[in-house]
Amino acid sequence: QVQVVESGGGLVQPGGSLRLSCAASGSIFNVGTMAWYRQAPGKQRELVATITGGGKTNYGDSGEGRFTITRDNAKKTTYLEMNSLKPEDTAVYYCNANVKEGWGTDPRIVWGQGTQVTVSS
Repeated sequence: QVQVVESGGGLVQPGGSLRLSCAASGSIFNVGTMAWYRQAPGKQRELVATITGGGKTNYGDSGEGRFTITRDNAKKTTYLEMNSLKPEDTAVYYCNANVKEGWGTDPRIVWGQGTQVTVSS
């Protein structure tokens, strides 16, 4: 069984920084692209950033400029470094991983439960 677990959320003042982590674990043959999304109250879930197994990154409008996505393949973990945070960054941040559980199996997307980020003074 595969699990994806986010951590690192919390309360931060405007202008501050946070580093989120997301780890995939369980019966995993390979982890492909990993991604961060966020969902603010009353809004649709939106893309923050993605990173492939080879380290190629892509940012959504919400992540461009102030956020940086990285990963550690050995740990099956991705990180989201968030700087110059604003109140409008307040949201639940979700991670997903494109996982193959065995040779010859189809990859599937596994989502985490999310971690709350609140930016407020």
